[in-house]
Parts: sequence; structure tokens; C-alpha cells
Amino acid sequence: MLRYPDREAAGRRLASALGAYAAKTDTIVLGLPRGGVIVAAQVASALRLPLDTFTVRKLGVPWNPELAVGAIATGDVVVFDHDGMRTVGLSMHDLAPIIEMEERELARRDAVFRAGRGELAVRGKTAIVVDDGLATGATMTAAVEALRKLGARRIVCAVPVGAEAACTSLRALADECECLEMPHPFYGVGAWYDDFHDVSDQEVLDALDAHPPAPQPA
Repeated sequence: MLRYPDREAAGRRLASALGAYAAKTDTIVLGLPRGGVIVAAQVASALRLPLDTFTVRKLGVPWNPELAVGAIATGDVVVFDHDGMRTVGLSMHDLAPIIEMEERELARRDAVFRAGRGELAVRGKTAIVVDDGLATGATMTAAVEALRKLGARRIVCAVPVGAEAACTSLRALADECECLEMPHPFYGVGAWYDDFHDVSDQEVLDALDAHPPAPQPA
């Protein structure tokens, strides 16, 4: 596959695969911060849909934070990859300080990114959940489970690139999973972008400010 120049270019390509949802009044685009929001902003613009954010934090192995063995999401949702934990020899006791740290960061991000945006309006709607890629799929899995609890009618996972196993797993969990590229070998999400810089809080806020949130329910 060709590498994406950056998250914006990936988002524009992803939007072309989601054209069936363009201008649907019952549909909202949700970006997973931080990088997923940059991709999602392009999807929302191209499809003329409202943009919002949904906070999820992966639970990484202490000695390799990029290797996720679970995730937490807004709404007190926690997902564990017990097979992965056994593979690396990680116990729940070992993971406890990671969970505590990520819960603090999740709360901080919710406070920063959702300030002034009101309650997330997904009940009865189609939620297109966008990230910049899927490695283990843990964060997207937590997002799907949390959005089910919040009453989303249909959940569409959408990413520019992902590991085949993660995309297959999400197809069984979500109503639809749009993964444009599943390279072999996968290496990692960042390997398929020329520019995969760490996205700042301000970049997320700028992307959200450029797009109105969904109208609040009456």
C-alpha cells in the first residue's frame, strides 16, 4: 500500500469510502483523541456531518506503553485483553496503577475537549467512530461498548489503516467496520504515515472548533 502523507490526507480518503452517510441528519462523526480527531475532521467536512469527540484511553504494558492490553472509555467502560495479558505475564495487580493513571488522563481530556459542547448526543443515531488506525483494536472496542451503553442505534468504525486481526474483530462487534488498508506485515499504525507526529491538545481543539457539534436533543 501507499503511505498516507498525513492524517488529513488519510481522512479525505476515508471519507470517500463513507459516502453513503453524507448529509444524513441522524449521523454524527466521533473522533478518538487525539489523532483520530484530525482524521475525523476531514470525514465530517467531506460528508457534511457534525463532529464531536469521544475519549478512550488504551491500557499499555508498563514496559511497552504502545502495546495495549485493554482500554477505558467515557462512561466507566473497561475492556481487558486477557489473552494478551497472559502472553506478556501481566496481572490485574500490575495493571492497577496504569488504570489509575489513564483514568486521570481520560478525565482531563474530557474536561478539555468537551468544554462547552454539551452532552454527547448519540442516542438513536448512527455514530461513525474514527481513529487514525487500529493496532490491537482495544481502544475502538472500548468506544463501541461505551457508545452502545449510550444508546447509539448504529456504530460504524472507520480507520485508514489497521491490522487484519483487529479489523476482523471490530467487524464482529460493530455494525460496520471500514478499514481502507490492512497491510502485511503491519508493523504499527505510524509506519503507514509520512507525518505521524504527536497531536497536541490545541490541534484537537482547533479541529473541533471548526465543526459544530450535533444539536442537543429537545
